[in-house]
Amino acid sequence: MQDTILNALTDAQRYLDLFTRDAQNIRKIAEIAKTIAECYRNRGKVIIFGNGGSMCDAMHFAEELTGRFHQDREALPAIAISDPSHITCVANDFGFDQVFARGVQAYAIPGDVVIGISTSGNSPNVINAIHQAQSMNCTTIALLGGDGGKLGKTMENKIIIPAETSDRVQEIHTLILHVLVQLVEQELFFPKVTEPNYA
Repeated sequence: MQDTILNALTDAQRYLDLFTRDAQNIRKIAEIAKTIAECYRNRGKVIIFGNGGSMCDAMHFAEELTGRFHQDREALPAIAISDPSHITCVANDFGFDQVFARGVQAYAIPGDVVIGISTSGNSPNVINAIHQAQSMNCTTIALLGGDGGKLGKTMENKIIIPAETSDRVQEIHTLILHVLVQLVEQELFFPKVTEPNYA
């Protein structure tokens, strides 16, 4: 049992080290945080979605924005497409591959930030929702894993975790989402900290 624990923690650390060694990944996180902050300055909102554990990550991210993270501040508008009644209604009437696209169609306006999470990059409902958001002139962002899948080949604003299993990908996705909330709070509400130059 102890070997399993140590192997899991070591494996997670290995993928995190691999991700952070690429300075481009750090720059991408900063760019995405600035994009979200600018959306909020323009009175827009964030819409986020994913399947399974990625839906849990989406809900977690949204509540950190509507609630608080490190300090009290103004609530920030964020929607995780996760209402069971919406999902089951759309899945029944239109198919499961439309559950997020219909949510985007319902809630998004031009200029909103729409974030899709997919550990494989191949989830049809995430892909369809990203396409819907693009057709509505929203800014689209993807958090992906592995080789990025189909979304990784077409998305410009993306972060890909080079891990082989969904658990490792999701663990780093959660960390990235926490960092994004922290950076957005700094950009909008609190004095900026001195940051290292990753150029």
